[in-house]
Amino acid sequence: MKLTRKEFEETVVSALNRLPKFIKKKMENVDVVVEPRASQGLLSEMGLRSPSELLGLYQGVPYDRRGFYYGNVLPDKITLFQNPIELICQTREEVNEKVREVIIHEVGHYFGLDEKTLRELEGDESYE
Repeated sequence: MKLTRKEFEETVVSALNRLPKFIKKKMENVDVVVEPRASQGLLSEMGLRSPSELLGLYQGVPYDRRGFYYGNVLPDKITLFQNPIELICQTREEVNEKVREVIIHEVGHYFGLDEKTLRELEGDESYE
């Protein structure tokens, strides 16, 4: 399923708007961006081979690790990678749902949850 960049960004905004208010109120100093795919350098850094392996990424200082010293820093960043998400979806509804899942997953990282905990919460039995 292929969307225009604008349509995909609108899907991301919609997913962000659907987050519970108590979560949105706690999200500070974080930008959400859309990129076509992860760079080869980023994939190498993460030990991944294919851009289709990475749907989203959180980069920054997790909320639970911000102390009194936290300030005057660039925003954290949540990136959604459009092409890999579209590659695994066949309908607009699937894209909407996958974007929502990726947003929730990356917001979980923003709040300090590690990959193992997130996979357990998501019910992903294949994660080890």
